[in-house]
Amino acid sequence: MIEALIFDVFGTVVDWRNGVAREAEAFFACSDRRVDPIAFADSWRAKYQPSMEEIRSGRRGYTVLDVLHRENLDATLTEFGLDDAVDDEGRARLNRAWEKLPPWPDVVPGLEALRSRYLLAPCSNGSIGMMARLARFAGLPWDAILGADIAHDYKPQAAVYRASAAALGLAPEAVMMVAAHNFDLAAAREAGLATAFVSRPDEYGDGPVGTPDLAPSDDWEAVVPDFLTLARQMEAGG
Repeated sequence: MIEALIFDVFGTVVDWRNGVAREAEAFFACSDRRVDPIAFADSWRAKYQPSMEEIRSGRRGYTVLDVLHRENLDATLTEFGLDDAVDDEGRARLNRAWEKLPPWPDVVPGLEALRSRYLLAPCSNGSIGMMARLARFAGLPWDAILGADIAHDYKPQAAVYRASAAALGLAPEAVMMVAAHNFDLAAAREAGLATAFVSRPDEYGDGPVGTPDLAPSDDWEAVVPDFLTLARQMEAGG
């Protein structure tokens, strides 16, 4: 019996690419420097997994994603020739772009429908502070904030999923992981959780950072096009 659903956030719940691009465009509109905001967002995001791999591999101690994002932002500004254009205060402000990402249109109504029966929480690589501020911005009705900060590790390490279930006082099999990424679901299943695949074909646009998972790679317990369909399926399945 599923009692809680936990969610990947970047790409599954929110549109990180257009959200970061929008914040970058607004930021640089106030300066005399011209930046392609989508290219900037893609370059910043491309450093995401490599920076976390340093922690997953044990080469670096646990470091919150806010810090990793800031380091990656510094590298991205250098890459775009903008080192002299953004001071520390501006960099701190721009780094908050990850707390101002729009949810996909189905997300808030879908979460509201699911919340009538299940505990809901993010299981994100974002820090607790980042996820709390993002929830305020996007209107996400979480019951708790879980994920990397609870486990002091990053997905897809099994400890992240198990620690999230344990924080809710539940066995892994009573928790369903919801994600648009097959690798995330494969790791969650290996950790003992149920799984739900939701398609987000527009996550990467036509950019170079990655390609969306358009279809499930395994027989996940649920395969849906959006959160509202997931809510209906969960209700029908009891």
